[in-house]
Amino acid sequence: MTLAADLRQVLGTDQVLDHPLDMHIYAKDAGVTPGEVAAVALPATTQEVAAAVRISVRHGVPIVARGAGTGLSGGAVPTKPGLIVVLTRLNEIWDVDEAAQTAWVGPGVINLDLSKHTKPLGLHYAPDPSSQSVSTIGGNIGTNAGGPHCLAEGTTVSHVLAVEMVTAEGEVVTLGSAAPDPLGLDLRGVVVGSEGTMGLVTKILVRLIENPPEVRTLLLAFDSIEASARTVSAVIAAGVVPAALELMDRPMIEAVENFRTCGFPLEAAAVLIAEVAGHPAAVEAEAQVVARAGAEAGATEVRIAADELERELIWLGRKSAFGAVAYAAPDYYLHDTVVPRTRLVETMTGIYEIGARHGINMLNVFHAGDGNLHPLVAFDSKEPGMLEKVKAAAHEMVILSIEMGGALSGEHGVGLEKRDLMTKVYAPIDLDAQARLREAFDPQGILNPGKILPEGSRCYDFGLVANLESGATP
Repeated sequence: MTLAADLRQVLGTDQVLDHPLDMHIYAKDAGVTPGEVAAVALPATTQEVAAAVRISVRHGVPIVARGAGTGLSGGAVPTKPGLIVVLTRLNEIWDVDEAAQTAWVGPGVINLDLSKHTKPLGLHYAPDPSSQSVSTIGGNIGTNAGGPHCLAEGTTVSHVLAVEMVTAEGEVVTLGSAAPDPLGLDLRGVVVGSEGTMGLVTKILVRLIENPPEVRTLLLAFDSIEASARTVSAVIAAGVVPAALELMDRPMIEAVENFRTCGFPLEAAAVLIAEVAGHPAAVEAEAQVVARAGAEAGATEVRIAADELERELIWLGRKSAFGAVAYAAPDYYLHDTVVPRTRLVETMTGIYEIGARHGINMLNVFHAGDGNLHPLVAFDSKEPGMLEKVKAAAHEMVILSIEMGGALSGEHGVGLEKRDLMTKVYAPIDLDAQARLREAFDPQGILNPGKILPEGSRCYDFGLVANLESGATP
């Protein structure tokens, strides 16, 4: 019996797809690299996820978990014909505890829907990636997503207390707890950001935080990227950690204004969106610190949102950035690296030089507060050789970020995109340790194989690891 037939016996006909068109659709995420799909399962319960895993293991078919498919690094793309387990039907919100400020949610819950659900209680879920209106909590867990407000509140791992997940053997386990400091190893922290290589998350205990009593959102315009970056450094140096510090360059401003009229100044070389939140008195003082820092750095305009409507319009522009690129070109390639804030200007100068040298159309929007860069290349994949040119430029951008003392990914994950660059950041002994941890969760290597760790990461012998670490020939 085929894999799809076995799955249908347990899940039902409407929860298993194997038509070529369906498999083609599920063969890629929002990135540029497709994979090969053996079948697609759409379970609706934890028990159905576990059953799908056991059946796939029995057939010797790799398993790839998938949420809404908004990932950009190939994390949900199978490297060999695999079973795609789509978790979007596990989309319930259970047990919202107002006193404890927690909730159990399914991995298929849309990020923004959770905050809408808890808004009447004066609570919200802090991680807010730009895709929050479409991306799922489960997908956010896979890559440890952040968003504009992670500067002050932290990324996903800071807001997940526990996960229920299905292991590579098809067993259901719970890692973590509601306790603020549980005993034992932090396996919950290991799973967050593991891109589906440790297990399939089926339920999540999230931490909710109170909606701030007061918020101020500022839009500052500059005639150079350097001036906007100086403002970011000055604000942090003044002891203010805003809720968000977001930077957009002129090409991105133009794209957004063509897409939605948000009132961004088209003549500006860059705009900085800053937001401060908290007690009204503190918020007013911090907003003035930001405004003063911008003015001293040469801001051509400093605008403080007069009301909630204007605030929402500013954020609508920021959150529309990636959708707006459709007006610039039919395809896009969005990167994600992190550099120290002190080297932001130097890195951006290098990124613009790479784009110009390769002759590509590039727009930039990034989390300036924590140095999380998102260079975005707009292009037409039908143009011969263009995709190869885009990938070559993207590769150089990552190498530049590493040379600046940065990291491979801030929130999009390593996936396929940066897997083979892991050796540029981690020594053999580090990669071996990561591979051993992964093996402890998935001895057969059936969960999302070929992701994150490059081939040969597992050295199998501590003597070999020591030799590699010292540079000696094993």
